[in-house]
Amino acid sequence: MAYRKSTERMRKIGPYGVETLPQVLVDAPAAPAGCRDRLVERARLQWHRADGGDPAVLAEEFLAAHGLHLRDLNRPAAHGPAVCGAALYLSAAAGAHLAGVPTTAPEPAPTLPDLAVVVYDHGPTRAPTAPDDTPWWLGPWTESWTPAQHAAAVDTVRAAIGRGDIYQTNLVGHAAAPYSGDPLPALRRLGALPGARYGGVLTGDGWAIGCASPETLVEVHHGQIITRPIKGTRPATATGRAELLTSAKERAEHIMIVDLERNDLARIAHTGTVTVDELFAVRRWCDLWQAESTVRAQAADGLGLADLLRATCPGGSVTGAPKLAALTHIAAAEPVGRGASMGALGWVTPGRIDLGLTIRTAAADGHALHTWAGGGITWDSDPTAEVAEAAAKTAPVRATLAGR
Repeated sequence: MAYRKSTERMRKIGPYGVETLPQVLVDAPAAPAGCRDRLVERARLQWHRADGGDPAVLAEEFLAAHGLHLRDLNRPAAHGPAVCGAALYLSAAAGAHLAGVPTTAPEPAPTLPDLAVVVYDHGPTRAPTAPDDTPWWLGPWTESWTPAQHAAAVDTVRAAIGRGDIYQTNLVGHAAAPYSGDPLPALRRLGALPGARYGGVLTGDGWAIGCASPETLVEVHHGQIITRPIKGTRPATATGRAELLTSAKERAEHIMIVDLERNDLARIAHTGTVTVDELFAVRRWCDLWQAESTVRAQAADGLGLADLLRATCPGGSVTGAPKLAALTHIAAAEPVGRGASMGALGWVTPGRIDLGLTIRTAAADGHALHTWAGGGITWDSDPTAEVAEAAAKTAPVRATLAGR
């Protein structure tokens, strides 16, 4: 009864009517490809931090109430003939809430929820809706901090590293641009960017999120837990690849995060099963090389979705090490909240969880598009280079949103 009372005002049953952001065919990241053109929304939970409660528990209980039991991720399950699965989104602020380090910076897009869970049934195959013929216009981007302020924040983090407070912290900047027309086609274009493993869109009442993320926050299948942290960036040229492979700074930064992810998985795994399958593999996203590793473990007996989210959110590659200390420095350094970025977005169903880390992600509210980008700061970081790296990461996203 307590759960029902706490979620009644957050739950929406049936298709979500949106005027400023029209409905599209379901295109949630990591949804089964063969089901996307016949998914019908059955129920929805949306939660903001002001609502109170534990978002991980709310998500697990809400899914169970709609026939998706994720309290034991080792239990095999078949793809259902009716209830297919659910899209799940958890903001970076919600992840910090789970970690016990609440954020205080104002959110630039407060209509976005901190948790959204959308349950889908199978329906008849649907034809794509006709696109909105309203001309698309995207205005100039306004940054939430100047390059000088960003560089100063890098120096502040370096000073904290010098004192021994932290080893590494990820800093993220935000920008917003006004628009007119339907933003959904622009957001859906992000999913076509090269390397967008978690390409797709999730929409709600007055908001939408478009993702082009290449990074796996956490994947669970047949009791195996996998995370693929990405750390280290260079231009996608022969010179850039050689620089990334030979950079002592990038490799040290990367290995720190791999160790952090190993520790995160060890909290929810059978003892002794955490392994690194691949270390510092160079892969391409748009016009950038990035270093990626694969960490794997066997899920502990009785591991459920709530404990999985609590152990892995927010992702180590977008926080730093140690994670709790890094979150404290992030809260002090960043002028606005991370919104839809640096959180989790993907697909959950019994027997399979696949959540991407929402880097290379944009969001729309009724007034503006929002993007976020940043990078990991170590003692060897150069402030000017860090500002340039963040710009390089967000440039393909902004160009795609503009239609270029």
